[in-house]
Amino acid sequence: KYAENMYYFSELALTLNALESGTAPTDSRRRPDQRLMENGRWDEANAEKQRLEEKQRLSRKRREAEAARATEDGAPYDPYKPLWFERKKDPVTQELAHVYKGGYWESKEKQDWTLCPDIF
Repeated sequence: KYAENMYYFSELALTLNALESGTAPTDSRRRPDQRLMENGRWDEANAEKQRLEEKQRLSRKRREAEAARATEDGAPYDPYKPLWFERKKDPVTQELAHVYKGGYWESKEKQDWTLCPDIF
C-alpha cells in the first residue's frame, strides 16, 4: 500500500529486503546496518556499517595470514569454502560455476545453523 510514495519503488522492490522467519543468520536481510538504515536511524546505521567493515577486514587479514603460513609450509590452502555450493566446471560452457550441493533446506527445516559463520 502506498508503494508509489516510497522513492517510486514498486511493491516488489519494497518487499525484497523484508525479513523472512527461519532464514540463516548469514542471510543478507539480517544485516544490522541495513535494518537500522531502513528504520531511519542513520547515525547508528553508519556506525554499525563501520563495525561490520572492520570485522570483514580483520577476517580477510586472518585468511591472508593463514594463506601465508600454508605457503611457507608448502601446504594447500583453500581460503573460502561456501557451505552449500561447490565450484564445478559447467558441462556446456566449460566455465567454473557455483553449484548447489545441498544442505541449506535441511538446515532451515531443523533450524540448525551451527555451520554458519558469525558474519554480523
